[in-house]
Amino acid sequence: MGERTSHKKIGAHVSSAGGVENAPLNASAIGAKAFALFTKNQRQWKSAPLSEKSIELFKVRCEEFGYTPDLILPHDSYLINLGHPEKEGLEKSRDSFLDEMRRCEQLGLDRLNFHPGSHLNAISVDECLARIADSINWALEQTEGVTAVIENTAGQGTNLGYTFEQIAQIISLVDDKSRVGVCIDTAHTLEAGYEIRTKEGFESTFSHFDEVIGFSYLRGMHINDSKKDLASHVDRHDNIGKGVMGMTMFELLMNDSRFDNIPLILETPDASEWPEEIKLLYSLEKL
Repeated sequence: MGERTSHKKIGAHVSSAGGVENAPLNASAIGAKAFALFTKNQRQWKSAPLSEKSIELFKVRCEEFGYTPDLILPHDSYLINLGHPEKEGLEKSRDSFLDEMRRCEQLGLDRLNFHPGSHLNAISVDECLARIADSINWALEQTEGVTAVIENTAGQGTNLGYTFEQIAQIISLVDDKSRVGVCIDTAHTLEAGYEIRTKEGFESTFSHFDEVIGFSYLRGMHINDSKKDLASHVDRHDNIGKGVMGMTMFELLMNDSRFDNIPLILETPDASEWPEEIKLLYSLEKL
């Protein structure tokens, strides 16, 4: 009997300090089979363009370590709000988002993960969701080959995208359905009010996800424990097994083929634990 090989692609959001070309090196060093990165400084509006040298080295190293585009989940800047109620804030966000989409194009990457946006108590939820979809349409029209991947949020402050219905509403307003996807963050899911810590809760949450959005849209996962409890609407990640999540959810996820062959990305706070966390998650798999 030959062992069945794992189809789970676990990695982490690694540093690209010193240049994006360092991200695949950092991923390989922790035994990652996938990775996430920022293609520019995530806390600044503008960054220097990617150099030809960086782009070339990034591609060479990804090839060397076997990181194909379907295993890489770039993350956009935290400053971007594609549902911004004010013209200036919206334009600034859209321009920055487009720049990030173009960086993905340059690097040969096929998806960009982002938090949908916030209404800032200035416009209605529906108006904000429509703005987010308009922003996505605007950016997709000017780029090719890169999918806009909407991440579910904890619903902290006025952030939207904390219910599957809100995300489905955005998708329904995106013109090119082939270039929109979803990333589910396990910590945000719990913090938003979905009980995923038990077998029953996990099954019902993900069958609800499939009904409302559909697994065909799933382009990646953020695999995090949470410091905050169910429906806290506070976004605080913890290392695997250290927070309030318990281990059942991680075990169920690792043995569910619906999560095969997509980036499963750790964004846990203590990066020194990533090599062990990756091993721990693989050890939960019943091959």
